[in-house]
Amino acid sequence: MSQTIPPPTTSMNRHAIATLVVLLTGQFMAVLDASIVNVAVPAIRTDLRTGGAGLQLIVAGYVIAYAVLLVGGARLGERFTQRRVFLVGLAVFTVASLACGLAWNELSLIVFRFGQGAGAAAMVPQVMTLIQRTFTGPARARALGVYATIVSGGVVAGQILGGVIVDADLAGSGWRGVFLVNVPLGLALWVTAVRVLPVTAGRTDRRIDIAGLVTLTATVLLLVVPLLVGREFGFARWTLLCAAAGVVGVAVFVAVERRVAARGRDPLFAPHVVGAAGLLPAAATLALIMVIFTGWLFATTIHLQGELGYSALRAGLQFLPMGVAFALAGLYWQRLPQRWFARMIPLGLVLDGVALGWLAALLGDGAGVGIAASTAFALFGVGNGLAFSPLMTRALAAVPLPSAADASGILVTSVQLGIVAGIASFGSVFLELSESMTSAESVALVYLGGAAASLIAAGAAVLAVRRTRQ
Repeated sequence: MSQTIPPPTTSMNRHAIATLVVLLTGQFMAVLDASIVNVAVPAIRTDLRTGGAGLQLIVAGYVIAYAVLLVGGARLGERFTQRRVFLVGLAVFTVASLACGLAWNELSLIVFRFGQGAGAAAMVPQVMTLIQRTFTGPARARALGVYATIVSGGVVAGQILGGVIVDADLAGSGWRGVFLVNVPLGLALWVTAVRVLPVTAGRTDRRIDIAGLVTLTATVLLLVVPLLVGREFGFARWTLLCAAAGVVGVAVFVAVERRVAARGRDPLFAPHVVGAAGLLPAAATLALIMVIFTGWLFATTIHLQGELGYSALRAGLQFLPMGVAFALAGLYWQRLPQRWFARMIPLGLVLDGVALGWLAALLGDGAGVGIAASTAFALFGVGNGLAFSPLMTRALAAVPLPSAADASGILVTSVQLGIVAGIASFGSVFLELSESMTSAESVALVYLGGAAASLIAAGAAVLAVRRTRQ
């Protein structure tokens, strides 16, 4: 049976570990579905006759819904309890996964992917909030390290598991299996979560900021969709007008949030949380990290299965060195001397830039992934591991416990928006370049762009570190 949540613990006791396992399994499923579809993209393109924009929407549609609804999901958890909203989100996610596996055309798959994202948006914010409320001190840092490892592990496992499922073609399911695998896993997790997750008191005084949620959703769609579909429509005037309206939407969203706060209500992004030391610079840096990472992932996956002719499984396995390196760096960075922590985050991003520049030189002439390229993949993972988890930990350390849900929502939203932006920007550039040059040349240019962005992110990280609490 569920239990009332105890005070935050500084150690990993049995109940805390059981709670963490359930939460991180849900997080793992959500991350898995953001990446598992990548290696299935070529098969989906062939089976459903999907164009480039459709493929990007199938990949990014999940993350768009996930990103814009996350803060609302965090607020729902505060009002109706994290346990209840986690269970509802998991149920929606599982049903939508079944629907994706049964999709009959491009449009239906895109719609059901948005449904998956909505379920994940209800489930995932409860993960970070309950971690903060379950652990404190070194135990919290350790739990966040495991969280970062799960994020990376989910991405890599998605690539590998997707390859296994597509290649196995169980019962003729082909690419559909990458979605159907969530159904038994989701049912088993739901039964376990009912028994393990703690019950917390809901806050009936907190209302959902409908105006802010609608404005944020419209703004994100106006900014992202033109990037995703603009190439296939020759960047027609309407796509440019939508993007311009999205820029205006950012200003409108800020004005709406200020108005909601001035009326004494609860905006999606509360001023006292947004103003926490270093939170916004950290959120911006985390978003940029994910822009680089997901753009690299999208372009590399298509290149490996396209020009290089790798199978789905072989393509997925190429990402294993990166995932292992990310996991190890994310788990063990705290064992380094504490005086290194402030410099470690920007250093990690510089390593990312070096790794991407190296990969551009190695793969730009059409060569396959050999030992040198696998080493560069691993270096890229180390750089991300030294930047992501430590930055997240420092940012949350400056936020008081009552604001845990709002702060978690802001940080996780920034990460997800970074994923969308990475697919929309670097993905669109790669697809556009591939029409006039070889895939190897296109992916090399994407890597060089990612290397430049990594150096910019390193500069942003310096600012974020200076403003967060030591």
